[in-house]
Amino acid sequence: MSKYTFRSSAPDPWTQPRPFRDPTLRRYHYGKIQPMEEPRGFFARLLRAS
Repeated sequence: MSKYTFRSSAPDPWTQPRPFRDPTLRRYHYGKIQPMEEPRGFFARLLRAS
């Protein structure tokens, strides 16, 4: 048996998953979570316009 290993392609993500990233590291990397809707102005919120 040989002590050398041969790998013909990139490792499978099931065998080498990404490391765990806690919420603090995620926020540091990507920034704070942004809302999906456009921010509405003062008068739009005051008059409840859609």
